This record gives sequence, C-alpha cells and structure tokens, in this order.
Amino acid sequence: MEGKDLTELKEVLETVSDKVPSLIGGLVSAVMTNVYSPEAGQQLGKAVGAFYNELVASGIPAEEALKMAKDYLGVMSSALEKAKAEKH
Repeated sequence: MEGKDLTELKEVLETVSDKVPSLIGGLVSAVMTNVYSPEAGQQLGKAVGAFYNELVASGIPAEEALKMAKDYLGVMSSALEKAKAEKH
C-alpha cells in the first residue's frame, strides 16, 4: 500500500471505531425498549396462549400442552434475559 492509501485506511478505521459502538448501542437500546414494553408482554402472552391452544386443538392432552407452553415461555424468557445481559 502506498502512503496515501494507508492514510485513507487509517481515517476510515478511525471513523468506524468512533461510529460503530454508538450505532450498536442505539440498536440494542431500541430492541430492549421494544422487547420489555407492555405491548411486548401482551404479545408474548398471546403467543404462548395461541401455542397452547394449537397444541390442544391438535390433540395434545391439556396437561402435556400446558407443560410445553410453560417450556416455550421459559425459552423465550431466557432469550430475553440473555439479550438484556449482553446489553450491559
């Protein structure tokens, strides 16, 4: 690489190192706001309820469907907690 190319590369990398962290931080913040909003809680409740109802309608015994729905909620909650922990 020539001197001019190295200078340009250095400038690009400096710009990227300045801008990317704030962009990622803003994105994570927006995701967390949407994930932990009351509306997100309502949507999760509806999703778990629909999952349970679909299992029962498909012939899964209610007791087993309830266990599966609880497991589904646990998986979703764990994923949200992991995302929250990665933010900090």
